[in-house]
Amino acid sequence: MRKFKWTVILAMFLLMLAACSNSSNENGKTETKGKEKDSTEPSTVEITDAHGTVTVPVNPKNVVALDNRTFETLANWGIELAAVPKDVMPADSSYVKDESVKNVGNHREPNLEIIAAADPELVIVGQRFASYYEEIKKLVPNAAVIDLNVDVSEEAKTPGENLVNGLKEATTSLGQIFDKNEEAKQLVAEFDQSIKDAKSAYNGKDTVMSVEVAAGNIGFSAPHFGRVWGPMYDIFGWKPALEIENATSDHKGDEISVEAIVKSNPDWIFVLDRDAAVSSTTDAVPAQDVIDNSPALKNVTAVSKGQIVYAPDDTYTNESIQTFIELFKNLANTLAK
Repeated sequence: MRKFKWTVILAMFLLMLAACSNSSNENGKTETKGKEKDSTEPSTVEITDAHGTVTVPVNPKNVVALDNRTFETLANWGIELAAVPKDVMPADSSYVKDESVKNVGNHREPNLEIIAAADPELVIVGQRFASYYEEIKKLVPNAAVIDLNVDVSEEAKTPGENLVNGLKEATTSLGQIFDKNEEAKQLVAEFDQSIKDAKSAYNGKDTVMSVEVAAGNIGFSAPHFGRVWGPMYDIFGWKPALEIENATSDHKGDEISVEAIVKSNPDWIFVLDRDAAVSSTTDAVPAQDVIDNSPALKNVTAVSKGQIVYAPDDTYTNESIQTFIELFKNLANTLAK
């Protein structure tokens, strides 16, 4: 009788072990960091960047990100970074506040040795740091280096199309790299909808002028390739109130006189406040104050009717897909009134 009892107990113990084993390895899956992961999932992914195809590890370790179009997406997805250029990022970014994240500095005098010291598996280059692509590749020969830069310069033939496709492709690529495919898909869908809504809200005949304001000065953001606003003339079919010769994509905008703005008399003025995104600027004057307090502009249609749209405050240092979604939604709501 006692032998039978111990036999039953042993059998029950073996069944319990088998059940535990099945729960952790069911259908060939293992549990990693609280998430089920299929053992057959690929460890790398092929990413097409500005230079071609790059093999990138999935969920890489020691990631360095230098592209200001990616920071908000990565932060929202909870991706840890080893180093970023804190000097050209929004002050409220979680990466800027995190002392464990090293500071590469800015794109004018970057400390690229910080990147090498991080021993990254992946470096994300883009926009301000695109010119350092080859140098960074030499510094970290064992890392995957991807360049997500989008060409919206004056040499670009299709700046609007480039911006839209560039943001969507970069988001999709980041989703593949960090196993956030569903999140990336949702972002792209929201982005597409925001474009559709903003385009529908524009009546097709009102004239538009886009400007950048810095240190109390108004710069002209040229149609097609001016900073932030330029490509939107292509995306939404805006009618420019003014076009000038030899316009550029300069980060401060092209020089323009208040008289030129008055003479062009735009129905709408779209504004990028550069100072609002740079907390270290000592001579900053809010863009709204510059425009509202200008006696010469008070009779301009856009000003007298209050038809002015301001980009989100951090746009100059945060040109993420989320920023454009916010901006496009604002345009849709404002233009439709």
